[in-house]
Amino acid sequence: MPESYFHVRGTHVRGAHFPVAVVGGGQAGLSMSYCLRRRGVEHIVIEANRVGHEWRERRWDSFCLVTPNWQCKLPGFPYRGDDPDGFMVRDEIVRYLEDYVAFFRPPLVEGVTVTRLRRAASGVFELTTSDGDCTADQVVVATGPYHAPSVPRMAERLPDGIHQIHSSHYRDPAQLPEGGVLVVGTGQSGCQIAEDLHLAGRQVHLAVGSAPRVARFYRGRDCVAWLDDMGHYTRTIDEFDEADAVRMRVNHYVTGRDGGRDIDLRAFARDGMRLYGRLTTIRGTTLEFADDLKVNLDHADAVAEGIKDAIDAYIEARGVPAPVEPRYVPVWEPSGQPGRLDLAAAGITSVVWSTGFRRDHRWIEAPVFDGRGYPMHWRGATSAPGLHFLGLPWQHSWGSGRFEAVGRDAEFLAGHIDAARRTADVCSTLTGAPLELASALPVG
Repeated sequence: MPESYFHVRGTHVRGAHFPVAVVGGGQAGLSMSYCLRRRGVEHIVIEANRVGHEWRERRWDSFCLVTPNWQCKLPGFPYRGDDPDGFMVRDEIVRYLEDYVAFFRPPLVEGVTVTRLRRAASGVFELTTSDGDCTADQVVVATGPYHAPSVPRMAERLPDGIHQIHSSHYRDPAQLPEGGVLVVGTGQSGCQIAEDLHLAGRQVHLAVGSAPRVARFYRGRDCVAWLDDMGHYTRTIDEFDEADAVRMRVNHYVTGRDGGRDIDLRAFARDGMRLYGRLTTIRGTTLEFADDLKVNLDHADAVAEGIKDAIDAYIEARGVPAPVEPRYVPVWEPSGQPGRLDLAAAGITSVVWSTGFRRDHRWIEAPVFDGRGYPMHWRGATSAPGLHFLGLPWQHSWGSGRFEAVGRDAEFLAGHIDAARRTADVCSTLTGAPLELASALPVG
């Protein structure tokens, strides 16, 4: 097919038909495009904003990756910089994706939002977009798992004078009014934002949840390097009895800031940050917290030490030369922590809700979702022939959805999609049926 096909940025989708439509132009959608192109499969990538939008617009100024740069392995375009053990900052991540687009020139349309996806009576998929309707034989939904900011309804009970933002809208400490800041949630975003504010000299109050942590370095190497050698990133979801529970696990908190280090909430508390348990109730300016701070801190430490145990066992079993390193000793223990906080008395003027995101697939009209709205699939392929997902956490392995393994998942789906296309071609040739009817046939 002509080279010009592969770079159609600015092309209208209105009225067009595509063998494959990829919805989403982030790392998953671009990886899918690269793998489809290698197989000669015609397709279009439809991106609602600009490439890199999620990283550019939903990350704070000091944001950086928590996995080393060498794990950035987009298909055909692994990290090629001079700091493989470092951690790309926000703008470098955006540039990495933009350079990927320049590298292979995908058939990309930006600034077009898909608002509805359904299968027509003819068997093709109909996509309603902000640029008009189009159709496709097969569709890959590569919009990721993080769609809409999730803020608990209790936030509505805070006084109007308290400045509230979700973590996706946080940029830097200067954007918040003077005064103390309450950060709710201790996943990766919550911990890193709390650290960002703490380093800027703000009085931070942190509502601590049950997220686990991991050490940055241990026995001479980044823990990610050890876990990679141990095969953890290629361990598949099929190996777990409770696959659904595994998919919903919260990521371990750690940071790549300033070359990488642990995030130790106990050390923050020792240095003046105020820690509380989970936020449970808001009554005006009075907040109440669960009595689980110690449990949550102990759990996070236990997970981190358990990972070290596994690394120790691997080193011993393989005879790997590695320096011995002393184990973590808690530097602070909660004692008589208050279960209640008065925002006014504490001088708190802002709340940052680091409470994650919720999925929003309501625009997809297909019976492929469970009761929680999660797509039911096997390695991205659903029970609706021709409808696929890419970029989901634990789609197939721990590395799925990340720069490290999204390419492997994309290559698998590209093979599946190409096989379906070839089957449709054969069926159309043998039966004389319209190609769009054959596209809905299952493969294998």
